[in-house]
Amino acid sequence: MGKHTDMDKEAAARIQSAGAKDPDSDTARSGFDERAQSAADRRENEDDEDEDGDPDG
Repeated sequence: MGKHTDMDKEAAARIQSAGAKDPDSDTARSGFDERAQSAADRRENEDDEDEDGDPDG
């Protein structure tokens, strides 16, 4: 199996851009672009909690 890399905002933006350029692509039609953005948001929120220990900011 391949190497696991956490989704970040830059990667999610690239995926969304690819889906927007070709709406008929598998990426766009499957909703992967939206799931990638959601994963990046979750990861960013987890990173924020880890930094200050306060989930409310």
